[in-house]
Amino acid sequence: MSVTPRRVPGLLAALTAVTLASTACGGGSEPAGKDAKNITLTIAANSIVGGKNSAGAEWIEKWVIPRFVEAQKAKGVTAKVSFVPSGVDDEQYKTKIALDLRSKGGADVIALDGIWVGEFVQAGYLKPLAEVGGGQVDSWEGWSQIPETVQGLGSFEGKRYGIPLGTDGRVLYYNKKLFAQAGLPADWQPKSWQEILDAGTKLKTLPGVTPIQINAGTAMGEATTMQGALPLLAGAGGEIWKDGKWAGASQPVKDMLDFYTRIYGGGLGDPKLQQEAKGRDKSFAEFAAGKIGILAEGDYFWRSVVNPSTGIAKMADRDTTVGYAMIPAKQPGAGIRGQDFVSMSGGGVRVLNPNSKYPSQAWELLSFMHSAEGVKAELAGEKRITARTDVNKEVLAGDPMLSFITDKVLPVTAYRPPLAVYPQVSVALQEATAAAASGKSVDEAASAYQKKVEGIVGGPGNVTS
Repeated sequence: MSVTPRRVPGLLAALTAVTLASTACGGGSEPAGKDAKNITLTIAANSIVGGKNSAGAEWIEKWVIPRFVEAQKAKGVTAKVSFVPSGVDDEQYKTKIALDLRSKGGADVIALDGIWVGEFVQAGYLKPLAEVGGGQVDSWEGWSQIPETVQGLGSFEGKRYGIPLGTDGRVLYYNKKLFAQAGLPADWQPKSWQEILDAGTKLKTLPGVTPIQINAGTAMGEATTMQGALPLLAGAGGEIWKDGKWAGASQPVKDMLDFYTRIYGGGLGDPKLQQEAKGRDKSFAEFAAGKIGILAEGDYFWRSVVNPSTGIAKMADRDTTVGYAMIPAKQPGAGIRGQDFVSMSGGGVRVLNPNSKYPSQAWELLSFMHSAEGVKAELAGEKRITARTDVNKEVLAGDPMLSFITDKVLPVTAYRPPLAVYPQVSVALQEATAAAASGKSVDEAASAYQKKVEGIVGGPGNVTS
């Protein structure tokens, strides 16, 4: 699923007019139907053979189902497993799943975008995995292979609701040729925001080169939030949502906006690019053409943008010219959780339906899908970052950049709050970065942002400043 999903504002709030009844798990420590010898399970995902996410649908139909049925047969259990495919827009799929869960129906194992998890939890549609699947959940071997930060993709308020699928990470890309011309090191790793600005100042001496590109403004949409605002906020020790409140004109937000003003007000970035409808695509093309020195982006940029063979802005010399570095905190130790480096990630998860007739076996199916064997089969030879460290070490061994993401970036990453109102707050953040990039003062941009967020989330009592 996309890391920048389209949303249906207020959908789940409207659907929760009717409260869900208690789930099939009841109040016991073990799920109902645990010893059943004949079981029926269903998997739902927004994928369909020959259409959307076709490879994922084929994996479920041709690998997951027959192998799981065979494994159950070896245990003396007759299992009938079916797949309910979809090939629709994300918002249509989300609506369908929400309606299924509201009516206490739907598939036993369901794929969701990670950013929907909290919203579904608050609507009463999901329960913690261990509450649904029983004691076997917490003892699953897979948790030790999924970094705690990555588990956050399927967690909400400290509880696990889903197992993450693949994920991603944000880094700073830089052009080694331009760095050499500017007298900068080929193995650059800034340890503070000031070191990024210092590198930008040296790159500024090169004619026709934009030193730094950090997405800003509303034209780039969620890419501004995920590649720019949120990593910087995390680097200043802030989170957009914490302890039930949204960040307003807090010091971390002001620090983030100040960094934007220093880039775009200091001549280190191109403020006009941030306002163009296709500004992000243009930034890709300019980086590939050696006209941008430093660019903040996700691993998507490496895999799909400057990929020498299949990229949309191919760089034949990518592997020798493009460097990548972790995003530093404002200064060492100033990031969230006291970190020296930060990142943001997105991705999908699979959850259990709390109304499953066979919740214990549904967990067996879910964990089987996320076993090392299952994850490798789903990749089908493709090099992608998975949630599992053991699989990543094996399948990404030949790609130093993706290995860098899994080894260095994922252990320090963070995720967007999976709440219905988040997209509106994200737009407010984008507007604040636009104001800072266009020359407004930090205080002015932060004040306008605070007022906007208060209106979105129900008043100043829900906002920190």
